[in-house]
Amino acid sequence: MAGLYIHVPFCARRCTYCDFYFVTTAKTHTPFLRALRHEMAHAGHTYGQKEPIETLYLGGGTPSVLDADEVSMVFAGITEHFGAVEPREVTFELNPGDDSPEYLEQLRFLGVTRLSIGVQSFFDSDLQEINRSHDAAQANGVIANARNAGFDNFSIDLIFGLPGQPTEYWAANLEMAVKQQVPHISTYGLTIEERTPIYKQIQTGKVTPKSQDEMSDLYRFTMSYLTDSGYEHYEVSNFALPGHRSEHNQLYWEHRNYLGFGPSAHSFWWSGLPARRWANIRNLKRYEALIEGRHSPIELRENLDLDTLANEYIMLRLRTSDGLDLSHLEHAYGVDLYEERLTELAWLESEGLIHPIRSDIVSLSPEGMMLADLVTSKLVLG
Repeated sequence: MAGLYIHVPFCARRCTYCDFYFVTTAKTHTPFLRALRHEMAHAGHTYGQKEPIETLYLGGGTPSVLDADEVSMVFAGITEHFGAVEPREVTFELNPGDDSPEYLEQLRFLGVTRLSIGVQSFFDSDLQEINRSHDAAQANGVIANARNAGFDNFSIDLIFGLPGQPTEYWAANLEMAVKQQVPHISTYGLTIEERTPIYKQIQTGKVTPKSQDEMSDLYRFTMSYLTDSGYEHYEVSNFALPGHRSEHNQLYWEHRNYLGFGPSAHSFWWSGLPARRWANIRNLKRYEALIEGRHSPIELRENLDLDTLANEYIMLRLRTSDGLDLSHLEHAYGVDLYEERLTELAWLESEGLIHPIRSDIVSLSPEGMMLADLVTSKLVLG
């Protein structure tokens, strides 16, 4: 089983924290859509019959800047080059403000089964701080609009640790999401990336980031509040009501194959050794020009040996509540962690960073979730 990811690189404006690739100046989407179809045609010829497509995810950027006819063109390209795919889950990223009843109805008609909504906060001051294009009224209204359109499977993104954000605002954000029984909540602690406006604001002293202790307290509160409210903390940043995990993201965490299309999109394919990973160029105009000239838009290629794959599997599985299956690690990757890291496993368990090992499953405790990178560093192969 494999997944498809489409990177739609258009945004109305630049959010201060975002390090994903996007442009805000495109006057037309036609060259991108044409290039995307050509890229899918090439990949479909190579991979179209190798594995059935299980999940489809349109991310960005902001896919909801595309009108319904343009979204239809993307789906038509997938059908043309990968056959009559019937994925179990089709996720579409949507910003509040792009949620007119007509547009949501069109997305449902086209086959979208799940929305990922970039709420970020229900407070105007937070949204203005990070330069979002929507306001609090739109953030509060989008959930009802999604449900009225027939979407019973959707997720919202919320960010904690914004400079100047009162602690009670974060608690209220979670409370509002829980009160509305949002099926899936992705919570992200603000990270400061060098290529972002907020990094420059911090460097010049215009804003002051929260301390690591403050961020840790906010994350502990998030875990406690959402699990007490009936959400499953199934991945470091993700919480879901029963039956509402993100199937596409689980594909990544289970180390399965996926193909990415569009500028900056990544792909991973493992059907024998070495496994391969590749990434497209992070430049829309270059992406379009390369494909128009019948050249590959790929700028990074990696061959991955079994040791590298084993380390990736350890890292990915430790992020999830299902945990790291030591038997599968030995069978599929040739690594016996009882032999390689027995002392480290015993120390992690004694420190309460992992749950007591049962049935060969290593899973992080709540405190281990706080220190996932540390736990991973103890178990990966050096």
